[in-house]
Amino acid sequence: MARHTRLCFLRLAMTALSDPLADFTPRDRRIGITVAIACVSLVGVGLSLSIPLLSFAMESRGASGAMIGLNTAMGGVATVAVAPFIPRLAAGLGVRPTLFLALAIGAAAILGFAFIQPFWAWFPLRFAFGVSLAIMFVLSEFWINALAPARSRGLVMGVYVTALSVGLGAGPLILAGVGMDSLAPYLTCAGLFVVAAGPLLFAGCSAPPLERAEKGRGVLFFLALAPVATLSAFIFGAVETGAFAFLPLYGVQLGFGATTAALLVTAMEVGNVLLQIPLGLLSDRMDRRKLLLAIGVIGFFGALAIPLAGASAPLLYTVVALWGGVVCGLYTVALAHLGARFSGTDLATANAAFVVMYSFGLIAGPPVLGVGFDLWPPYGAPAAIAVLMGVFALVAAWRVRAPS
Repeated sequence: MARHTRLCFLRLAMTALSDPLADFTPRDRRIGITVAIACVSLVGVGLSLSIPLLSFAMESRGASGAMIGLNTAMGGVATVAVAPFIPRLAAGLGVRPTLFLALAIGAAAILGFAFIQPFWAWFPLRFAFGVSLAIMFVLSEFWINALAPARSRGLVMGVYVTALSVGLGAGPLILAGVGMDSLAPYLTCAGLFVVAAGPLLFAGCSAPPLERAEKGRGVLFFLALAPVATLSAFIFGAVETGAFAFLPLYGVQLGFGATTAALLVTAMEVGNVLLQIPLGLLSDRMDRRKLLLAIGVIGFFGALAIPLAGASAPLLYTVVALWGGVVCGLYTVALAHLGARFSGTDLATANAAFVVMYSFGLIAGPPVLGVGFDLWPPYGAPAAIAVLMGVFALVAAWRVRAPS
């Protein structure tokens, strides 16, 4: 233990003199990556449990759909508001202490929903919960990306996104098991945030250090410097959230029962889980900008193929799974692309820009697909997705022709 402490101190002392990650052993990197993935995946379970829980809780107390929607949107507002400042906060407090703080805020906010009655108070609570999630995703993804070996960075990010997708899929199942008519789901969700602190306790000094960013190198700087990667986050946020909202409605319009239609979202998640590691491996073997372009093109034609599947449930599930898994690669490959281009505080700030753009996508996606759905029911939703993917493909094609 004493030797480990001395090693941590030595690393901190040498940070200003050399690459702060130069003396991280392969074992240190494996431990650090595993810790960060475990931590953020547990938070993902809590996140996916909380979204339907809070929506049903508000509805049962008579809240309107507009009220529920506005409250849910506060999470995205929080991310956009605080993400640009997270690297500076972590540089001052340290990565691990900042993550502990985020977990404490998240657990306290969830318990607040259980015990605080006035609806107006749920808006600052939702904002606080969004702050917690923003810190968790910005710093966890920075941690994973910073420690990932260059030769297998895509594989590591594929494993991370796969684990996160499994976690996001587990939340609703847990909610179905514990029910929504007691304190149990709130205590379970808060408990997940507490349990997520466990891996951090064993992280030792495997968290990558952060220094203060250079003046002028903020989120806007990296939005301009890495437009394809950050646009990937926006497009994926918009398409994923919009598809989750409108795929079940699309299925119902085709004549499916509500349960059968809802399984279209499950099919999309299955594709996410199955394809991220293969896409990550592929990204380690080719120009990631070209792979992002290929994903954009496949996403465009895949969206057009959804109506062509007709009302055959097995065929539609297959198309949605394959299409959804490929489109999810926007997140996986773009993160690996950022990790290959940037390091240290630049990487943390670039990841903050990535998370901000993803949040903008969450906000923009459902209205865009909703307009399409209203203009051309039910095919307008996949048509709107095709437009988004086509725009992304055009931008990616332009950037592929530019210097790296």
